Amino acid sequence: MGRDGEIDGGVRRRGCTFRRNDFFPEESFKSWGNYARAVLETPWRLKDRVVTRSEDQTELVEMKARSNHEMKKTLNWWDLMWFGIGAVIGSGIFVLTGLEARTAVGPAVVLSYVVSGVSALFSVFCYTEFAVEIPVAGGSFAYLRVELGDFVAYIAAGNILLEYVIGGAAVARSWTSYFATLCGKHPDDFRIIAHNMNPNYGHLDPIAIGVLIAITILAVYSTKGSSIFNFIATIFHLIVIVFIIIAGLTKANTENYANFTPFGVRGVFKASAVLFFAYVGFDAVSTMAEETKNPARDIPIGLVGSMVITTLAYCLLAVTLCLMQNYTDIDKDAPYSVAFSAVGMDWAKYIVAFGALKGMTTVLLVSAVGQARYLTHIARTHMMPPWFAHVDERTGTPMNATISMLAATAVIAFFTDLGILSNLLSISTLFIFMLVALALLVRRYYSSGLTTKENQVKLIVCLMLILGSSCAISAYWASSDGWVGYAVSVPLWILGTGGLWLFVPQAKQPKLWGVPLVPWLPSLSIAINIFLLGSIDKDSFIRFGVWTGFLLVYYVLLGLHASYDTAKVFESKKSSVDVDKQWNKVEEGAKGEVSLTAVSND
Repeated sequence: MGRDGEIDGGVRRRGCTFRRNDFFPEESFKSWGNYARAVLETPWRLKDRVVTRSEDQTELVEMKARSNHEMKKTLNWWDLMWFGIGAVIGSGIFVLTGLEARTAVGPAVVLSYVVSGVSALFSVFCYTEFAVEIPVAGGSFAYLRVELGDFVAYIAAGNILLEYVIGGAAVARSWTSYFATLCGKHPDDFRIIAHNMNPNYGHLDPIAIGVLIAITILAVYSTKGSSIFNFIATIFHLIVIVFIIIAGLTKANTENYANFTPFGVRGVFKASAVLFFAYVGFDAVSTMAEETKNPARDIPIGLVGSMVITTLAYCLLAVTLCLMQNYTDIDKDAPYSVAFSAVGMDWAKYIVAFGALKGMTTVLLVSAVGQARYLTHIARTHMMPPWFAHVDERTGTPMNATISMLAATAVIAFFTDLGILSNLLSISTLFIFMLVALALLVRRYYSSGLTTKENQVKLIVCLMLILGSSCAISAYWASSDGWVGYAVSVPLWILGTGGLWLFVPQAKQPKLWGVPLVPWLPSLSIAINIFLLGSIDKDSFIRFGVWTGFLLVYYVLLGLHASYDTAKVFESKKSSVDVDKQWNKVEEGAKGEVSLTAVSND
């Protein structure tokens, strides 16, 4: 305990304060002179953060201790499975299905959901092994810190936060659209149109902000309470989905499937990249590992079970929509509601709209819970100010992080169009999932002090072949209709993965639960995620590049120095503790020798 009630890490026990040391308590920010010296040391500090790896035990013990209070362990596999379903089934299926079916893929949208679902399931396996082995609130940020180092983890962390903010904003705007349908109005009737602004940013949405405020209150109040609300709402939501499928298929017209792939195979994969947005959210479940009673059992059942159920529901819903209406007539904003009106079941659109609202509400809730826990763990490392790491003693929830993230989400939701949000979100998500699969391969095949230099070189060569060939396949797909590129790049991917399988021994085996078919499944996850990235439009990549540039500027000016100071203080204390332990052993040994000497003299 330090002065003014501070503890290690600069977070106060008193609760939510707004003093400078709550945000920048590190040595580098004590004075302008200290900051100037830190800036001059930037190259050396950056090198240290790039090569430094965290440890499982550090994430599990030291990082958690920086939040003042423990999160309450209240969740089991049942909670996690319903959180997973509630996190995923929302605006993706109820909005993007119509948008992509009409403009990019046609009735073959069901195949797009299969491709996205398989890719998401591979990523789920990778996440699950990490979540079982390192059950902390940091999710993929913590996993990447352990396997790929602080710097890579930070870049991923920035995109994780972007993913959640944009995802929440997109769902909040979709909430308004379906609410308007429920009220018999057009979505823009509930928005403020700013005619002098760009149309992509000029449809202001106050209802989205109101919804996010309500979600914030519930997420801050209790994780278990959020779980109960999510369970009840998701049950109702699944009943509505079953109704849509059964009622919709009674109005099926097989002629609508006559032109199954009007945009060709390329359209299927282009839509898959955007529809990956519909699977975003399951990673939020991995951030709840810290609040799970039995991670080794509960996380695999919860994550894999929810993903299988979700994929099946998506495929059935997509088939139903395209059988009810010709893809050219599908409404882009509220496809299912309008489809029921078109087939003479106008009353059903209100059931659909109400069910969609329930689904989007649970997506926003689980997103709020997940994003706050990501930010909490990032702040524990001081890459973000430690004020965000505070866990409220009464509620056992990260109050500061929850309120801050949802405030940022509300600002984006107020201004920005859904189409811009969904494409940018898919880039961040696919990028992070690719990194997690890569980190899993590193975890299995590299262990410091155990892996020989020769095997390290083999591992690096194989990983470069996997990454390089995956990028080549994606680039060739985006730029050519030929086959020569695949004839070269696909064998290289097989060579890289097979080489890893045959010639590099695994250095580490999972203790409790592991991904099957290593290295093939993680390598395939890398390839699919990179392949889908190649199907996203150029403007989205430009926005992604701008955001990543902003992250780098923040890191070089602030995050690098804060995390470097924190890490060095921790290493110094750890070394001091180790020395004390060794000295105690020496003293005990000396006392033992004295006792033996006394006995022999007697």
